[in-house]
Formats: sequence, C-alpha cells, structure tokens
Amino acid sequence: METTTPAAIEPIIKASRRLGETKEYYFSTKLREIAELRKLGHDIINLGIGSPDLPPAPEVIAALTAAASRADTHGYQPYAGRPELREAYAGWYRRYFGVDLDPAGEILPLIGSKEGIMHISMAFLDPGDEVLVPDPGYPTYRSATELAGGTVRPYHLKEAHGWLPNLETLEREGLEKVKIMWVNYPHMPTGTAAPPDFYRELVDFARRNRILLVNDNPYAFILTDTVQSILSIPGAREVALELSSLSKAQNMAGWRVGVMAGAAPYLKTVLRFKSNMDSGKFMPLQVAAVEALTLGPEWYEALNAEYRKRRVVARQIMDALDCTYREDQVGMFVWARTPAGTSGYEVSDRALYDQNVFLTPGGIFGEEGTHYVRISLCSDVPTLERALARLR
Repeated sequence: METTTPAAIEPIIKASRRLGETKEYYFSTKLREIAELRKLGHDIINLGIGSPDLPPAPEVIAALTAAASRADTHGYQPYAGRPELREAYAGWYRRYFGVDLDPAGEILPLIGSKEGIMHISMAFLDPGDEVLVPDPGYPTYRSATELAGGTVRPYHLKEAHGWLPNLETLEREGLEKVKIMWVNYPHMPTGTAAPPDFYRELVDFARRNRILLVNDNPYAFILTDTVQSILSIPGAREVALELSSLSKAQNMAGWRVGVMAGAAPYLKTVLRFKSNMDSGKFMPLQVAAVEALTLGPEWYEALNAEYRKRRVVARQIMDALDCTYREDQVGMFVWARTPAGTSGYEVSDRALYDQNVFLTPGGIFGEEGTHYVRISLCSDVPTLERALARLR
C-alpha cells in the first residue's frame, strides 16, 4: 500500500487571508527547537519562558482532586463561569485591589487571560479599526488584532522615558480610528511598575478619545511593592477592562484560569463571542480556583521570597554577559540591555548554541526590544547557578 509522509502532503486548500502574516507564536517554535537539541544530547537550560516551576498551594490541589472524584462534576458548565467562582473573584478584587465588582455582571472567568485578548479583539474590532499596541509588548496583542481584522498601531516605549507611553504625542498624531489600547503594567517584558497617577492619566486619555482601554494584569503580585488595578480609578469602568490570571502568582499556568473584569455591557458583548467558542471550564478547575483566590498574604510573601533569591542569580547572569539592567524592575523576569554593538538575538544565540542556555531575545517583543535580552525567574536557584557557571 502506498504511503505518503506528512511533510510530502500538499494541502488542497489555502490558509485564510485572515492569517495574513501572522506567524506561529515564537515560544511554540523555540520550544520545538530546544526539544530537538535535547534529542541530540544537548543539556539545554531554559531560562526563557515565564511558566512557574513551583506547584500551586496544597489546598488548591486537594480541592481539584476532591471535586474530580465526584460523579456530578464532569458535565458542561455555565458559559459565564460558576456563581461561586465569580463570587470568589469579586472577593479577591475587593480584598487585594480595593475594587467592588458585581459578580453577576462585572466578572467573566476565562480559559486563561490569553483567551480574553482574542475574545476582546473579535468582539469589538472591525476591519480598519486601529489598535494601540505597546512596543515592546506581549506579542499576542499584535496577533489577536491582526486575526480580528484590525490594524496594529504600535506605540513605542523607551527606556529613556521609563518605558511609559507618551500620551500627548499619541493625541497629536490623531486617534480618530483607534478603538482599543492595550496596556500591561506591571509591564512585560521590561518589569516597569505603574507610577502614581499613571492609571488616572490613562483613564482620562481613554475618555477624551473614546478608546477602550484594556489593562493586562497578570504580574500584579510578583515582586511588587503595591498591588494595583486600573479599575480602582474613579470612572475607569466607563472606558476600561482588566484581565487577570492565576497563572503566575498562584502557580497555575497550565490550569488555564483567568478573568475579565469591567462594566457589564462590555462583558455581555464579549460573552456573545465567547459562548460560541467554548462550553465552559471543567468544574473541578473552578472549584480549585475558588480555593486559590482565598489564599492569604502569606502565600504571596513566601512566593516572592523565593523569587527574590532567584533574581539575585539572574542579575549575576546579566552581569556575566555585560548586560545592564534597572534595579527597580518588578514581575517575573530580569530585562537587560545588551552590550553596545550587539542585539538580543546575538546574545541569545551565543548562549544557546555555545553554552546550552536559552535566554529570550528582546526583539520578539517589538523593535524597541532589539537590544535587550530577558531571563525568566521560573527556574530554581541551583539551575540558575548552573547557567551562570556556563556563561561566565
């Protein structure tokens, strides 16, 4: 019988025009390359991806196990999440952010906040609508905009300006076609925290220009001095949504649990799209998420104590590479400028192919990241020390 290898098959239809120039996610391709190098015998130390290596709290795992053992927890679930999960998110926002939300209408659980980025884009964008996307910034803001038919309008963040947008410049350039602005503070990849009054300025900017502001906020608890939400600003719910996630601060990245918070009319519009894309989250995951949202300050303090130890070694790695960094960074990464005359891609490639250590090149986050490199704090101290020994 004749067989054809998968690589030899010629598709009978073409990819949609909607895909355009959208490429496979960088880390998807890089993880595949690292897997191939390991098959060839290379002992690769991966310091690139922000996937927590620490487990969730024991009581969270126990809640999942107990719920999964029941016979009545395996059916379809409400599209807007179970009421007890929405109540838990509302309590979490009240306790840590000082924000009162209506769990019935202002909380929408998600299959990870990355899902929310796509849902917002699909629910609100029409062809020709412009979207303000940070550069450097999370690549999914760009790809979701493109897939939804919108037009990406990068706004450039520079170290000399504290990695903050120049709102006056944006207004002078004209914002008539702009429908959405993505912001992400604490900022990934630069580790910039939102300074005092910054959220208030953003809300005023969005109101003046009738722009939907979306704050992507997964790093709020990681190595920060204060925990902030844009929804704490008076009037923010008129113009802003916020995405949060249990991936980082609760060590539940693979569980895919996130939330969208904001005014009910916006969430109802998103739900029109979302309810056609999934059939609710596995109930035991929701039960466990409720438990995770009740964790007290001692959980976050212990988590950050570990990350502080790791950050010391990560900075030593940057020193060994002659890279320079700001010491006021927050979040799960160390972001540093590469030596003069080099790019992040060059530094990353040398580390990977010469010393078997993978670092993230800053250029994948936009052109403003070209001369930077990033280290994740999601490896334990001994692993970071092994990488340091190789790179010295």
